[in-house]
Amino acid sequence: MKKLPIGVQWFQGLRNDGYLYVDKTDFIYELIHTGKVYFLSRPRRFGKSLFLSTLRAYWEGKKELFQDLKIAELEEKHSDAWQSYPVFYFDFNGEKYENEKNALEDIIDEQLRRWEKEYHISEPQGTLGERFRTLLIEANKQSGLRCVVLVDEYDKPLLEVMGDSYQETHNKAVLKGFFSSLKSFDEYIRFIFITGVTKFEKVSIFSDLNQLRDISLSKDYASVCGITEEELDIYFTEAINRLAKNQDLSYEECREQLQMTYDGYRFHPQGKSVYNPFSLLSAFADGEFMSYWFSTGTPAFLTKKVKESGFDVRKITDNTLYASESMLSDYRADSRDLVPMLYQTGYLSIAEYDKNRRRYTLSFPNKEVEYGFLESLFSEYVPKAEIATGMDKFTLV
Repeated sequence: MKKLPIGVQWFQGLRNDGYLYVDKTDFIYELIHTGKVYFLSRPRRFGKSLFLSTLRAYWEGKKELFQDLKIAELEEKHSDAWQSYPVFYFDFNGEKYENEKNALEDIIDEQLRRWEKEYHISEPQGTLGERFRTLLIEANKQSGLRCVVLVDEYDKPLLEVMGDSYQETHNKAVLKGFFSSLKSFDEYIRFIFITGVTKFEKVSIFSDLNQLRDISLSKDYASVCGITEEELDIYFTEAINRLAKNQDLSYEECREQLQMTYDGYRFHPQGKSVYNPFSLLSAFADGEFMSYWFSTGTPAFLTKKVKESGFDVRKITDNTLYASESMLSDYRADSRDLVPMLYQTGYLSIAEYDKNRRRYTLSFPNKEVEYGFLESLFSEYVPKAEIATGMDKFTLV
């Protein structure tokens, strides 16, 4: 069995170092041949960074990394495939923003400097946005190809400073000024893909991108991140057998336990349900059914929002928690409604959809989240009697 790619987010390293790869490249083919500007929201540790890294390798023309994958066959009919485009990959995921006033500007500046050196721009001038526009022009001029812009976890500089009104406003202004370049310089851009946990309605990175297609609630891309039942059977049969043996279970019993514990994320009413990849891979690696995703930590901003909202957890367990499509698609930082944030961060999932009322019913996706949410998050905010009643109903294994 190939090595399990727990925490591996670099596609090139994953392919070169013999890790197992669940082939999602047919989604990449559809994206690049049907559109230009995309946004995808998914919870943390759900494979967004790996998918973006795979996109990067494609646009850089690294054909050898895609040997025997779906896209290799699909691209055979395109004579212009596998060209090496100029790629600008912005990664906001690995930095801390809450303690440094100008942390966001410093990160963007560092990335721009690296590309300015690559494209021989010796004396960069102007604002961050102006410098980026100069890079787009120069990269297009030198390569003869339009540019690709990939943005990983655009919203981390906003989520980490929630509650600090000055820093929130400051970071929103920086993003607005910087990424507004993408609208006016359309002639220099071939493809844009932006990921995040949330989609902030009032952040003009979206209003400035008139052609933006949000695929977060698209049926066609419901399983672009995460592991489906079919993929579990194709790629993980040996891993399931090992886990079943370790837990003294039959294969079927092990599958059932995996499904109850880690499956259940649904991003479209008719879309395929998916497993949390981080928890699933961790369970296979450890040979245990444990709370992996939830134990990585509930973000501080979410805990604060829960405390302020007076949210009633009984609506989830009673299947009476409803939301409209607009609520699930956009998040207002100044809203007291916690439902959009809980959905976008992965604590809630789509259970049902009422076409007549155009209304979603939301629930916990699985036992890992259900148990962890009731036990850890609500212990401070819900009366002890209620917590005890809820916990009697649920067990992780």
